Amino acid sequence: MRPGTLARLTLAGTRTDTARVALTALSAALATLAGLAALTVLAIPEVPGDEWAQAEQYSNSLLRGPGLRGGTAFALLLLTVPVLALAGQCARLGAPARDRRLAAFRLAGATPGQVTGIAVLETGVAALLGALVGLAVHLGGRELLDRPDANGRLALPTDVLPSTGALAAVVLGLPVLAAAATALLLRRVTTTPFGVVRRVRREQAPRPWPGLLIGAGLAAGLLALPMLRAGDGPDLAPPGWLLVLLVVGGVLAATLGVVLGAGWISFTSGRLLHRFGRGPAALLAARRLMADPWAGSRTFGALLAAVLFGAGAAAQRSALALSDRVQREEHRLFGVTDGANPFYLRTMDLVDLAVAVAVAIAAGGVLVAVVEGIVARRRAYAALLATGVPRGTLNGSIAWQALVPAVPAILVALTVGLLLGRGYAGRVQTGSISGTVCDAGPELCADPATRGRYLRTVEPVQRQLTPDVPLEQLALIGAGALAAVLVTVGVGLLFLRVSTAVEELRTT
Repeated sequence: MRPGTLARLTLAGTRTDTARVALTALSAALATLAGLAALTVLAIPEVPGDEWAQAEQYSNSLLRGPGLRGGTAFALLLLTVPVLALAGQCARLGAPARDRRLAAFRLAGATPGQVTGIAVLETGVAALLGALVGLAVHLGGRELLDRPDANGRLALPTDVLPSTGALAAVVLGLPVLAAAATALLLRRVTTTPFGVVRRVRREQAPRPWPGLLIGAGLAAGLLALPMLRAGDGPDLAPPGWLLVLLVVGGVLAATLGVVLGAGWISFTSGRLLHRFGRGPAALLAARRLMADPWAGSRTFGALLAAVLFGAGAAAQRSALALSDRVQREEHRLFGVTDGANPFYLRTMDLVDLAVAVAVAIAAGGVLVAVVEGIVARRRAYAALLATGVPRGTLNGSIAWQALVPAVPAILVALTVGLLLGRGYAGRVQTGSISGTVCDAGPELCADPATRGRYLRTVEPVQRQLTPDVPLEQLALIGAGALAAVLVTVGVGLLFLRVSTAVEELRTT
């Protein structure tokens, strides 16, 4: 097949195929923007001669401090997780129609490899278009936002730009990664003239083995805590690679366990709903959850990851707030009124904003998954409607199917995130300050002749305080995630009326 023919077949399709390409390109553009933003932060040069000197040209403390730029870049890269999950959901949009189109190519004489190449090229081209748009937006925003304040400081690092190699690695690497992921997912798929056949199907019920990943992630947090609080001497500090491995590996293992555990939660909740549910809507949803339990992992994966990170951030904020309160009380004894952690508490506001953005992006992925499920099963829904099943029953079954696994999965994500945050934050140590205090008035304390008679030695009281459980913030995160699911399901049900026309029974 010549390259020109391959390109024309890749771009051919219906409006659903156009929507899938557009949504995939949008996801790639968002991921590109997050990656370029992280690289821009890392491109801020250090002050010559002093690697810890502040970059005074910026008004944001996260950009001025060299020790904080790595964490800021890592937080920006974490935003790509829900974006890439959204891209995965968008790639499934209109899958049955695409399968029939690919089968028609096979019927016309294309080989299985050529058909796979068409699917891979479609994803790669869409991702490349999105990456180019993301690059253009990044460069254009760099010019528009380059506005110093009255003191000549910049709010964003618009005065620096990543190297050409780094820009090319993001813009070209993302489409290559998307194409490689598509080829990997199609390795067990055979396209025949009669349709698409999956050579391997999951026939066994999901097992709760993802709980082992969650346990491993929590254990890594407990092991990393003593290293994070190691002595100040360089001989006592743990190897940096080991600490990074424990922290990043622990978080990824726990997150992967929660996402994969959604399959077992869906199957178990479907079985319980089938046993105790009443009404046709609940029973239809129960059978669907038991027939395809892994849809929960695909649908709610990014949302659960965002909830987990939000709960971990809430636990970190609770620990920082307790530490700030304790140090304020100890400083007040010596006439110091400020706390030690106001900067970190303000930084947590940015983390909460990032979590809110991630939940919003993940909600878009849930919406795409709900719509894709309705469109993919439109003939089954049309047949049920034609046999007399009320439309309200179908609406209720779709709502049950989304909410029944979502509620326990969100609770599990909140719990795991809270435990992870507690594990890395630990308990708050008191008694960090000792010295002498003058108990007299300002005049007597200022006079060297009388000051000594009123001096009192303050002995530090060593205690370990446990931060409070941030119930309000956890409830807000959980309610926000559940509200996102409700809104997306409500919007998705609007497509049910269009997709359940009687004419859909004649769809080929």
